[in-house]
Amino acid sequence: MKKMELVKLIDTTRCTACRGCQVACKQWNELPGLKTKNWGSYQNPPDLQWNTWTLIRFNEVADKDNRVKWLFRKDGCMHCTDAACVKVCPSGALYHTEYGTVGIHHERCIGCKECMAACPFEIPKYDRDTDKVYKCDLCYSRIKDDQQPACVKSCPTGALSIGAKDAMIKKAYDRVKKLGGDANVYGDQFVDGTHVIYVLQEKPEMYDHLPKHPRVPFSVVAWKDFLKPISLLAAGGVLAGSFLHYIIHGPKTPDDIQENKTQGGE
Repeated sequence: MKKMELVKLIDTTRCTACRGCQVACKQWNELPGLKTKNWGSYQNPPDLQWNTWTLIRFNEVADKDNRVKWLFRKDGCMHCTDAACVKVCPSGALYHTEYGTVGIHHERCIGCKECMAACPFEIPKYDRDTDKVYKCDLCYSRIKDDQQPACVKSCPTGALSIGAKDAMIKKAYDRVKKLGGDANVYGDQFVDGTHVIYVLQEKPEMYDHLPKHPRVPFSVVAWKDFLKPISLLAAGGVLAGSFLHYIIHGPKTPDDIQENKTQGGE
């Protein structure tokens, strides 16, 4: 049953990088922590991992007066409407929920990693020990129970909110209008719209690991929308032809095979 489409809004201008959302995500999903090394940044771990589905990214940038300032961004699954990961998943492990988000059945994952190659945001991460891929499911178990995702509930500044798609998009554009300058909305205009959108203080290219024009790879589109249907039609044609031959001529008998050999056939 199709329910109301939900969108999570991330207002980066309100984020203080407290990482409460990062901790809450780990706690709710019972994700283990792994040792990391200091690599010269407050950002930890350095990237999303199979056990880290939410990550606060730290960007040091220079403003127009050549002063250094921080840009903080909560990274995680964007829950695309035209989700490349869902398109390429051969086992049905990745799927669209009734809220428009992208869920994952871990027990169905076969570890093929096709979703990792297809995702324009490089979100799914592989765990060698379990031979499975992991990512955020927007706390599907919580939103089914009319609760906020753990990250949203933990945010102390109101940087995270969730609600009906149209209402959240309107809220985002109203905020950008109020901020002015280079502030912009990111997410609603790509891959038929994402179910996680940003209010960015700066242009997208100022943020690490945020593609300016994300799109489903052409190879995925070509295979799923053109080549695969054609191959299925061709296979169906062969089966239909074989069945028709069987109906008209019946099965081959030992006498037919012997006669074919006598006439020089195989």
